[in-house]
Amino acid sequence: MNQDTRRYWEEYWGNQEKPQSVSAWQFGASPDYLAGLVVDGIKTATCSGHIFYELENEPLPTTEDYNIILNSDDKPVAITKNVEVTITPMNEVSEEFAIAEGEGDRTYRYWWDEHEKFFRKLLNTIGHEFSEDMLLVCERFEVIHVKDD
Repeated sequence: MNQDTRRYWEEYWGNQEKPQSVSAWQFGASPDYLAGLVVDGIKTATCSGHIFYELENEPLPTTEDYNIILNSDDKPVAITKNVEVTITPMNEVSEEFAIAEGEGDRTYRYWWDEHEKFFRKLLNTIGHEFSEDMLLVCERFEVIHVKDD
């Protein structure tokens, strides 16, 4: 966590006891666009490939997790808290969840096409093949604070 992000986290909590589980990160290929959707309350969900947690030996997210959403300059824009985490095959992700991701024209078709492209490319770079039933880590979150600029 960079200095600006740490300061934002510390200032938000002040003298209160701070949660232990926090990470700071950017969204995908369009961090500014996606962070803006979070700030505007449009994006309330995200997903990632389960395989990447396995390969990187990273723990899966939980409902105890807080996230500091960063823009493309690694500056904090918001704090979110996970409210639901599920492991779901991609071809079983609900239309409602896909729409909650808030991207593009907010249709299931858009969500599927963009995620298939994204995962095909990412999996290919590590020598794995895309499968329609690949497991996704699906997270729903709520914004608990938006950074004032």
